[in-house]
Amino acid sequence: MAFTRHLLLLLAAAATITATAATDDTAPSPPPSPTPWPDLFHAVLFTNLTNYSMASTGPPLRLTDLYYDWPRRRNLNLVRHQLSPDPLYDVEWNNGTTFYFDSSSCRVERFDVGVLPPTWLSGGAAAEYMGRCVTGGIDCHVWGKAGFIVYYEEVATGRPVRWDFIDVTGIQQFVMSYEVGVVLEDSQWQAPAHCFPDEENEQDTKEEEVADGLEAARLLKKLADAAIAF
Repeated sequence: MAFTRHLLLLLAAAATITATAATDDTAPSPPPSPTPWPDLFHAVLFTNLTNYSMASTGPPLRLTDLYYDWPRRRNLNLVRHQLSPDPLYDVEWNNGTTFYFDSSSCRVERFDVGVLPPTWLSGGAAAEYMGRCVTGGIDCHVWGKAGFIVYYEEVATGRPVRWDFIDVTGIQQFVMSYEVGVVLEDSQWQAPAHCFPDEENEQDTKEEEVADGLEAARLLKKLADAAIAF
């Protein structure tokens, strides 16, 4: 009798363990969280706007060297249009000031937000997980953010792969290379003298227009509104 009671207790315990395991197996796992950007990195981005006539007044094909420097609260996009010998600099500072310049012209814009923090994708209005897909042969997690950007991150490494703007511009940017810890020398961040005209030439300089093609940078600025303030 004691043996039977003991056996029943063991069977009941085993049934409880099995039921618990089954419950755990069927419980949905939480969606993955986006990987924060490293504090320092250099990425080469390819942008193709040939299919989007509304997206740009500048040449549609371009390569951009993106230098992200969160410790110094600065971000630089060095934009090279197809066959253009004169690169376009977009230097962003955390006080909201951005300098757009090339070898002969300059424009200064001021925004209400600064540089995107490393947690911009998960901070503030958090990104919505959209699932997994393969793009360019790379298995990616995909998130949507703020109703106008879709962000692709490599499943195996957490590296950014591409991001698409789902507004009227239709801009798509593809990450061609990605180096963590790379720092651009300070001299490359300095706006040239023609960004700081004297009073005599100030009016003429204001009327100069830098060749555009910085729509993606401006759209990323909008994301800072939804990111955590640092």
